[in-house]
Amino acid sequence: MGISIVVTSGKGGVGKTTTTANISTVLASMGKKVCMVDLDIGLRNLDAVLGLTNRIVYDIVDVAQERVVLSQALVRDPRFGDNLYLLAASQFSDKYVLDNDSVATIINYLKQRFDFVMIDCPAGIEYGFKNAVNSADAALVVTNPEIASVSDSDRVVGILESLDMPITPHLIINRIRKNMINEGTSMKIDDIVNHLGIPLIGIIVDEDEVISASNSGQTVVSDPNSDAGHGYSNIAHRMLGENIPLTLFEHPKKQGFIGRVFGRKK
Repeated sequence: MGISIVVTSGKGGVGKTTTTANISTVLASMGKKVCMVDLDIGLRNLDAVLGLTNRIVYDIVDVAQERVVLSQALVRDPRFGDNLYLLAASQFSDKYVLDNDSVATIINYLKQRFDFVMIDCPAGIEYGFKNAVNSADAALVVTNPEIASVSDSDRVVGILESLDMPITPHLIINRIRKNMINEGTSMKIDDIVNHLGIPLIGIIVDEDEVISASNSGQTVVSDPNSDAGHGYSNIAHRMLGENIPLTLFEHPKKQGFIGRVFGRKK
């Protein structure tokens, strides 16, 4: 049985979809079987970021309404053999077409086939968000180093903690700007972590390569010179229990010890 992990934030535009795509591709490249589930009904961006739009025939709403079986709606990413699949969101349905039971049934079935089910959560903390988090064993909370984003993430963390997930929610701080850190004009990493009160699992710098990769249907982890790519890669390795240090600007060297940051609760 695999685990389901929701990538969430509360606020829109913080990088949930990019985070889902990059972490998933790293896990798949390491031999793990991964299925990405896009629950952003009505928008559907995960397929575009991965360059898989032309392969989509059916979506999660087709599955929930029993027009097709789940295997017909899964789209394989040929770049990762048989390790990476996508279940796309619907562009033409209302978010209320899915309910908690139908989503849970789909996620539980996928957990029987995959090591990781990565759920791309819609923005906000309402109906679509609840469907996503109620089906998750764990959560990656993505925030940006700005007050509005951290404030929204704080509300999300409170909701996640009330669900008593089997795995502690973990934090990803996205779009860190090196110059602002150096000048002292950005929120401090320690202040964000202390405010949200959940373990930090990774830091992603803000760089043009992330946008360039997404526009070309690639993930930035495929660029060996990308600091953001190294950050996403390190997160995936930490999720598997590898001992990689948490540093302000992440790099591929593996030294030091931080323990199993993504372990289950005792």
